Amino acid sequence: RDMDDLQYAGFPLFSEKEGKATRWRLMEGFRFDIPEPFTLTELLCLHLGGDLFNVFQGTVFQASKESVLEKIRGMFPPETLAYLDRIRSAYQMGRGPCKDYSRYSEIIGQIHQAAADRKTLGFGYWSLLNNERTTRKVDPYKVWFYDGTIYVIGHCHLRGQIRSFVVDRINMLRITDDYFKIPETFSFDDYIHHSFKVMQDELYGVTIRISTAWARYVGEKIWHESQRIQKLIDGGIEISFKVAGLNEICQWVLSMGPEAVVVEPAELKALVLKKLQGALDHYSGINEDDVDAAEIGSDQIFAS
Repeated sequence: RDMDDLQYAGFPLFSEKEGKATRWRLMEGFRFDIPEPFTLTELLCLHLGGDLFNVFQGTVFQASKESVLEKIRGMFPPETLAYLDRIRSAYQMGRGPCKDYSRYSEIIGQIHQAAADRKTLGFGYWSLLNNERTTRKVDPYKVWFYDGTIYVIGHCHLRGQIRSFVVDRINMLRITDDYFKIPETFSFDDYIHHSFKVMQDELYGVTIRISTAWARYVGEKIWHESQRIQKLIDGGIEISFKVAGLNEICQWVLSMGPEAVVVEPAELKALVLKKLQGALDHYSGINEDDVDAAEIGSDQIFAS
């Protein structure tokens, strides 16, 4: 019956007698026609995308990625794999700063299971702002990886709102027996729509003036869906956003130093000024010789 099934599947088998034994053989010259459901370009994209999962080293996501790629590679003949490896060697996916999530492998696995099974999580959570630990029950609607950090987005029973939780501030996690349903009114895209990064807060209209030297660098990127750019006569630009909260965009402004100046709102101007003043206080003891040396070093760098 096994042989009948193989023949029915298209394998050209035949039998011949050798003494009292029956031998089954493939027709001479037959080569297995392995199906190739992916083009080489599609497979290359899978491999390059898989490189991004290296930040999940030691977690269920990294293990699953490796398993999927091995299964796919097993579908291709050696000649195809050799060609794919040559093509892949010409590309490299980079990544920015990230956390060592191998320490949270068990927690990530439990979160993944709870989100898939629609079960409520119970855990302790350390707040970043006040370093206070609270006990939470959360319905995990979404597991979100952004900017090197894994977040759990879901309904917090303690606050009665949709909240974001950083995975590495979670401890004592357990999966409860309570099931939940994601409301039809919940949209993840709507939830993060106004966030400059991840913050949820009051909505502000923000305008930043960018210097001529940095106008091209800033203007060629999409920093936020709401951005609008106006070119200035001197070659600079004004870039405007509608964003939730000011802390994250304040850090963005500070990262450009004197090349970015806040036009509005007044609250953001005050916040940037406060941060700059705090930074200056750290360097209040610097002397003029150190400043002169720093300026000479900068001139040499730009000259090169």
